[in-house]
Amino acid sequence: MVEWERTKHTCLRLVLSGTDPIFVKGTWHPSRFDISITDGSSSWLCNATEEEVAERAAQWDQPVSEYLQLAEQYLGFQQPNSIYSFSDALEGSKRLSWTFEKEGTKLEWRWKCKPSHESKKITVGILNFLMEANIRLSEEVVNKTRSFEKMESEAEKCLAQGERLFSEKMEFEDATYAKACFISVLNAKKAKLRALRDREVSGKEVAEEEEESTDKGESSESGRSDNEHSEEEASKKAATTTSRGRGRKRAARS
Repeated sequence: MVEWERTKHTCLRLVLSGTDPIFVKGTWHPSRFDISITDGSSSWLCNATEEEVAERAAQWDQPVSEYLQLAEQYLGFQQPNSIYSFSDALEGSKRLSWTFEKEGTKLEWRWKCKPSHESKKITVGILNFLMEANIRLSEEVVNKTRSFEKMESEAEKCLAQGERLFSEKMEFEDATYAKACFISVLNAKKAKLRALRDREVSGKEVAEEEEESTDKGESSESGRSDNEHSEEEASKKAATTTSRGRGRKRAARS
């Protein structure tokens, strides 16, 4: 598997029942592993070969990669449901064991660790590894803290920008609404002015029509009056002529 194509390192502070904690450093290869253990004064080693790992994996009907992953899981981090033991064996050796459940059955793995003749070197190596790991962890914490602070700052900027955009949007909507109201009022006033103008024009047209009809009526009455006056004068002339004729006839008779 891809994750097993490189060597990995773990270091576990293993808390045991009834005794002081021990430190277990593991080096995990694609097909084997090495373990170094110290209690601060003595140290032990377990160098599992490829053949030994393959044999153990076959006993448990597991692929080598799965066996190594499970061993790393239990020796890289102390599992709360597992029972760990570091008991005495022959010739100063120790037996490291841990339990786990598989398909509802509790199982136990054990590996024999031989005493090291370089306890000081093993202990110093484990402490150095822990120091370096602590430094890396501290640097990672610092980097993550800076990254978080940067993200927080960016988030605050985005929040401020969002609030500004929201405020501008509200101002724009208010201005648009006010403009729409003004336009509505203006249109209403224009409509009223148009109605008044139309009324005024209509009134003028009616007045002109009335004036026209009045002028026509006056001219027709004036015509009738002139005609009547002419007829009256003609009647008077006719009467005078007749009267004169009668007077002449009388004179002649006499």
